[in-house]
Amino acid sequence: MSIAGVNHLALVCRDMAETTRFYTQVLGMPLVKTVQLPDGGQHFFFDCGGGSSLAFFWWADGPPAAPGIASVKAFPQEPRTAVGSMNHIAFSVPEDELETWRQRLVDAGVETFPMVVNHDDSEMGVAHRNHDGVFVRSVYFTDPNGIMMELAAFTRPFTPADVRHEPGSARVPAEA
Repeated sequence: MSIAGVNHLALVCRDMAETTRFYTQVLGMPLVKTVQLPDGGQHFFFDCGGGSSLAFFWWADGPPAAPGIASVKAFPQEPRTAVGSMNHIAFSVPEDELETWRQRLVDAGVETFPMVVNHDDSEMGVAHRNHDGVFVRSVYFTDPNGIMMELAAFTRPFTPADVRHEPGSARVPAEA
């Protein structure tokens, strides 16, 4: 088993439209995946090269920037974090190693989500079983400091069809 690099770094932004403009137009990072979250928020992924992505969460009613309040309180019940904070960091691992990694974490006494999570484009954003619509599979855990971490494996390449949502803004509600 080996960690193959950073899959994505997930941060929280104050305005998805503003963030999308900056990362695509100013930094030239292609927007490769958009997700509309069941709670009205959004999760957008930008290609930052080398198979890695920089991702941002946005919620219209998310907490304001708050230095020192920068970690997830309880996953998955309370996943929101403050503007400018780091929500979690995800490391790339081969898909066929996800269960082995999860068990290794459990065996080491690490607080770990009880299953490999299958992220898809369904209304809830997750599926009980892996299927053709799953775009990433994940193992979630926290480090000794309470920082949320993820071991993640994209299951397919993203296509232009994966960018289906308009970026949300505090000035204009996100479209479902």
